[in-house]
Amino acid sequence: MRMVNFRLPYNTGRIALVLAAVFLLGFLLLPSQLQGLFQQIGSPVGWVLSWPLRAVAGVQEGTAELWDGFIMLRGVAEENQKLRRELEHLKGQNDQLREAAAATERLTALLEFKKQANISMVAAQVIGRDTGNWYQTILLNKGQSDGFKPDMGVVTPAGVVGRIVKTTSATSVVLLVTDPNNAIAGLIQRTRDEGIVEGTTQGLARLKYIPLLSNARPGDQVVTSGLVGGFPRGLAIGTITKIDKDEGALFQSAELTPDVDVGRVEEVLVIQSPNVQSEGERLDAPKVKSKS
Repeated sequence: MRMVNFRLPYNTGRIALVLAAVFLLGFLLLPSQLQGLFQQIGSPVGWVLSWPLRAVAGVQEGTAELWDGFIMLRGVAEENQKLRRELEHLKGQNDQLREAAAATERLTALLEFKKQANISMVAAQVIGRDTGNWYQTILLNKGQSDGFKPDMGVVTPAGVVGRIVKTTSATSVVLLVTDPNNAIAGLIQRTRDEGIVEGTTQGLARLKYIPLLSNARPGDQVVTSGLVGGFPRGLAIGTITKIDKDEGALFQSAELTPDVDVGRVEEVLVIQSPNVQSEGERLDAPKVKSKS
């Protein structure tokens, strides 16, 4: 029996493969156009073949949407980063402006105090601190070339800071009122009793050698007496918080809270001539004759 050969000629198969490739390429490149064409034809073959085209079109559209979303999100992220940088820059500028405003306010207060006090004083800036176990001091940015000398008083509008103990040509070391090695002549403003103000190891101060008959009490204000040292009379030192009266002692003593927070001082005034005052002007409050 003779068998029939159904194999297509080589050239015919080659042509079929080329047509299939062109047909498939058309599907991939022009899915929407071909899909419309098949739908217009309306034949079963066109309807069946339109489904792969729809899938390809859907994938293409979804990919395009994802890509557009990625580009959009990337743009939003870059914009957010730019806004953060601008916000940090503006915050830094705001902090600088606040600091400048605070410094201007402090300097204005210093100048006003200097004008009212009518004392020869020079402003200086604190550039260093030493609050160790041995001494409690601050370092100023002015020294001998500015006329500063040891024992000159150092103050702010709030009150006494300390006194200069050492100078160089460009700097000065100030021993704080809270240092136990410091001694300033003090006066209880209400009772007019005098004593010596010394610092304590707790960072406060103490008024020593108060007369036993003094009726000093907590809340009394202590000021400089102006008798010795580099301070005129009447500058605030601190407020009495406790009276110590030991049995058999010859004097009383009082614990003080300094009026100046020496740990936060940034600008000060150095008193060069404590006794230079105009006629009739004094820094101390009026004397209280009656004792309550």
